[in-house]
Amino acid sequence: MPVYRGGCHCGAIKFEVDGELESALECNCSICSKAGFLHWRIEPGQLRMLTSRDAMSTYIWGTGRARHYFCKVCGVSPLRNRATDPSKMTVNVRCLDGVDIEKLTITHFDGRNWTPPTQ
Repeated sequence: MPVYRGGCHCGAIKFEVDGELESALECNCSICSKAGFLHWRIEPGQLRMLTSRDAMSTYIWGTGRARHYFCKVCGVSPLRNRATDPSKMTVNVRCLDGVDIEKLTITHFDGRNWTPPTQ
């Protein structure tokens, strides 16, 4: 199984992800479109942090279900917990080393008009 290395711009956040990366999700919600986040859905067990999670800050908004993790130094957001299922994660494909985004199947998600599930 392939292993991808990634992180933030300044290197304070570094991680590895195991998995077959063939597709990603592009969301048009206000935060994803402004941050340029390109989602690769993974299980938490696929992610290995190589640096301390203390380098990350967490941003929570809206329904409070999603967790947006970003670097305290450079501000880049490489990881998120999903609003649709907070036990799952997404990796920002743009934060992975050596990935040719042009070769991925990109699915568009209308996050601007998404209605969160009721709890």
